[in-house]
Amino acid sequence: MTVFTPKFGMGAPVKRLEDQSFITGKGRYTDDISPEGVLHGVVLRSPVAKGSFRIISTEAARAAPGVHLVLTGADVAHLGPLKSGVMQKQPDGKRAPTRDIPILCSGRVNHVGDAVAFVVADSRALAQDAAEMIEIDYDAEEAAGRTATALDPETPLVWPELGANRAFLYEMGDRAATDAAFAKAARTASVSFVNNRLVVNYMEARAAIGEVDETGRLVLTSGSQGVHSMQYILAEQVFGVDKSRIRVITPDVGGGFGPKSFVYREYALVLEAARRLGKPVKWTGDRNEHFLTDAQGRDNVVDAEMAMDENGRFLGLRVKFLANLGAYCSQYGPIVPYIGASMSTGVYDIQALDVTITGVYTNTAPVDAYRGAGRPEAAFLLEKLVDVCARELGLPREEIRRRNFIRPEQFPYRTATARLYDVGEFDGHMRLAMERADWNGFDKRLEESRAKGLIRGIGMATYIEACAFEGSEPAYVDLNQDGTVTLRIGTQSNGQGHATAYAQIAAEKLGLDVDKVIVHQGDTDRLASGGGTGGSRSIPLGGVSASRAGEDLAVKLRKLAADELEASADDIELVAGEARIVGTDRSMGFPALAKAAKKPEDIAGFGEFVQDECTYPNGTHICEVEIDPATGHAELTDYVVVDDFGVTVNPILLAGQVHGGIVQGIGQALTEDTVYGEDGQLLTASFMDYAMPRADDVPFIRFETRNVPSTTNAMGIKGAGEAGTIGSTPATLNAVTDALWRAYGIGHIEMPTTPSRIWAAIREATAR
Repeated sequence: MTVFTPKFGMGAPVKRLEDQSFITGKGRYTDDISPEGVLHGVVLRSPVAKGSFRIISTEAARAAPGVHLVLTGADVAHLGPLKSGVMQKQPDGKRAPTRDIPILCSGRVNHVGDAVAFVVADSRALAQDAAEMIEIDYDAEEAAGRTATALDPETPLVWPELGANRAFLYEMGDRAATDAAFAKAARTASVSFVNNRLVVNYMEARAAIGEVDETGRLVLTSGSQGVHSMQYILAEQVFGVDKSRIRVITPDVGGGFGPKSFVYREYALVLEAARRLGKPVKWTGDRNEHFLTDAQGRDNVVDAEMAMDENGRFLGLRVKFLANLGAYCSQYGPIVPYIGASMSTGVYDIQALDVTITGVYTNTAPVDAYRGAGRPEAAFLLEKLVDVCARELGLPREEIRRRNFIRPEQFPYRTATARLYDVGEFDGHMRLAMERADWNGFDKRLEESRAKGLIRGIGMATYIEACAFEGSEPAYVDLNQDGTVTLRIGTQSNGQGHATAYAQIAAEKLGLDVDKVIVHQGDTDRLASGGGTGGSRSIPLGGVSASRAGEDLAVKLRKLAADELEASADDIELVAGEARIVGTDRSMGFPALAKAAKKPEDIAGFGEFVQDECTYPNGTHICEVEIDPATGHAELTDYVVVDDFGVTVNPILLAGQVHGGIVQGIGQALTEDTVYGEDGQLLTASFMDYAMPRADDVPFIRFETRNVPSTTNAMGIKGAGEAGTIGSTPATLNAVTDALWRAYGIGHIEMPTTPSRIWAAIREATAR
């Protein structure tokens, strides 16, 4: 038996199948959908960060033109809050209590933008007009606005009943062993810094449509990263019904990056309004609402120190994280810093570790998983600290890394946080990246910059991340009557190119061209369960399942063809949409096979790969920067990345993922910063104040892979969706710091390294 390998199978540079509809304006996003008779909802939000409130009257709003419904906290008291179920055990063995998100606030608000009322009218404009007529008396109180001071005695309490702004305390590692490592250390190095808060600006702001179908079920249409978790949370936690009573549909999605995984208040509100009114209700958020209310990323205050012997070998690492949760516990918020801490030792052989993570509440928007979810924070901390260690010892930055890398012969390697790395050749990708970046030729470029009155730096980051977390993502394939194949899977594309990647994988097993495989995601009616997209799990888990489903269907099709053609199944090959007897011209097309099937299961395949351990992508990023000391402007002149992703499914899709991730990391390092005032007011609530990276902030990115197949994953795939962000922030910051260190002896600068911040650091250094 042979299987025809189509032109575009695994590893081929297939152009994205979905792009034709997107670039011709035929994408179908939530806001593009307008059911007949749809009404429009608007959320009235708190203008104060903390305080009590009293709704004096809603009568004028209810009587306003076109208004159909006004909901307040009392009206939705029967709906359960949005809960977080991921608190980890504290040192005393207990889990800290959470602070859940009410669908609408009753009597108190906890951050600017907190939801107070929901108005439904014939149009969004009419709903906005009516919302302004609601009479509310706010009694504003002093707020907790900053992470660094959240635990200070004089800081107001977000939740007075807790007695402190501490949300939780986690500990990881071996304190006694770490203390012993520091006691015998020849040298130590330390860093203290802020990992700045980020607003996750996906292109498509959130939107939601609530409907009631002919059976009385509630139907939610919204952009998401997976419909099944939304169905469960809305049904079981919010509405208190069996999940079969709620259907969730996700059309095209314009970016997710983590926060579109979560259930937000508006989803429950449009469903409750539709249930009450018997008409579809639509809510579309604007960009200002996005800044105020969508879950944000990062926001840690970090202190870390490394113990070293006289040769620069790392003996022990101490880390203290102060992690901001915002005003409430968002869906995965409490576990994000825990996951990050579990990667604290990175690519290095560090035997002793002591990590303390303190979660804090502040009167700010909730913080949750954003591209990398803790792993970028861990990589940034470690790679910044390693550079400081190199300067402390007078060692080249690559040399101190090389001396401390986990060596290939040490794998499989159990880290001090119990992570089990299966494979790795860290020095290999670092050497290749240095060669591609002409690391050894930097001094010549430095002199050229100096001749122009500019300063120059080069930075690197060697990273590893945990992704494709243990679990599975079942896939189903069905042969259609026209000879095409439908693949159903519970992940959700947010722009990654799933329709192309899954099609490549399944088509290779079936001897089909990729455009004959139709991928369906995003409807709880079409698939009973699914894990969604996040943690770079879609291709490592879903891709293997898609491959196995394709193989399962291929076996059935060969058997079916063998029966019809009176041959042995071993003599049947699948070629270009046909099943034929090898070496003959006798064949049956896939449409004929579909008609010949006696039972639906004869032309249906299933595959499920269950993974017991994470995969661990890793790589080296090198960034070069030139800075004008007169203005502080930093220009990235070169960027090189060499990654180990195990196995490449599609190099075009892979490059897109890496490029996008790198730009997001550059944004954190150079431009992006979410700033709250002492009173909890968001001072960066629009693109007028929040600087996203632009095209001219990004150099040409030179990317290649040096892959070592994973032994954890059945196809050797490690995952790539978050890796670009994980490596790029420390590489960029290290390049800026290197330039400042060489020219002025400045060893630390906070992110984002804006021109004004760089200029001020230079002025301060030269004034000494």
